[in-house]
Amino acid sequence: MKKKIMSLLMIAAMSMASFAACGSSDETAETTTEPATETTEEVTVEENETSVTSLVYDENDPDGTHIVVDHAGDEVEVPNTIERIVIGSFYPLASVTAEYLGSADMIVGIHPVSMSAAENGLLGQVYPEILNASTSFIDGSEVNIEELLKLDPDVVIGVGQEQAQAIREAGIPALTVSASAWEYDMFDTYDNWVDLLDQVFGGSPIADKVQEESTASYEYVQSVVSEISEEEQAKVLVLFQYSDAAMIASGVNFFGEKWCEYVNAYNVASEVEDGIQVQISMEQVYEWNPDVIIITNFCGTQPEDLYNNAIGNDDWSTVSAVQNERVYKMPLGLYRSYTPGGDTPVTLKWLAQTVYPDLFTDMDIREVAREYYSDLLGYEFTDEQLDMMFNPARAAADGL
Repeated sequence: MKKKIMSLLMIAAMSMASFAACGSSDETAETTTEPATETTEEVTVEENETSVTSLVYDENDPDGTHIVVDHAGDEVEVPNTIERIVIGSFYPLASVTAEYLGSADMIVGIHPVSMSAAENGLLGQVYPEILNASTSFIDGSEVNIEELLKLDPDVVIGVGQEQAQAIREAGIPALTVSASAWEYDMFDTYDNWVDLLDQVFGGSPIADKVQEESTASYEYVQSVVSEISEEEQAKVLVLFQYSDAAMIASGVNFFGEKWCEYVNAYNVASEVEDGIQVQISMEQVYEWNPDVIIITNFCGTQPEDLYNNAIGNDDWSTVSAVQNERVYKMPLGLYRSYTPGGDTPVTLKWLAQTVYPDLFTDMDIREVAREYYSDLLGYEFTDEQLDMMFNPARAAADGL
């Protein structure tokens, strides 16, 4: 029956037409990101849209339950039949779960920060049903139990350990998810998110494909950049958040460090010891003088804000990356691509070409994206949608 679930999910996915911020000091929740048994599912495919109305973990006992061990190490009893899912303050998990299931029909609640990414990125176009999910049950990392109960979820995924316990006491299975337990390694982190979803739902060919393509993308990029010497490495500043209030860089212990490592570039903020989200000053930027600046979608700042010195009293005019117009906004695909997810294979190639354009002159990143999502999801992105992906809007950071 496990093969049957794989087949059904793949058929459904291919017939479609179409974090709290990562790095929280709480390793089991984002407020600032098991073996399967016999499984089946009820799937309705209508024209070019996928509708997954329920998932049954064990067809021999659809009314029963099974045990899931979450990332806090808690054993949680979840129902074998799941029809309604709520995703909490672990922002990336809304997109990862929709990708995993090949549908967002069962997702009835997500965080407002996850919703802003869905509305301004491609998740809401690939899976428009995600836009119907409620966001009223959560404020920051705090879940309103009364509002949550109104959604009648079968399971809540992606909340902190204390919050999960409170939700379980209200009679709803709740699971904690970690972004930091695997030292922000993009691939290990995604694998462990998928492992948790496998425990709940039983397996996904889409997630398997993301894992395979991530490995292939990494190996391809490494074949090109591995010979770059330390002296030749591009100096990269990854701006995680930047506003009048503060300038926050990705330090040595965060996803930005891994992105730089994957493309053999030097993360200048790694010089701040034990840094995750590192608050920095213009004086430090002048000292580092990065060749390339990458801005995440966890803030609304755009490259032109640096070119035009539009934020506070900061003067970027003498910084090499600004002088050479090498400031870039990360893509916004199915989610904010700074974190692991279905976008990772494309993001890795985008970053490699962005940092080392002369080494990837033969790669058309738009065609790479178009072919990847077509193969993964059966969804053909238009030129306008690719424009959205590679030129994300400020509003994608709403709520952060």
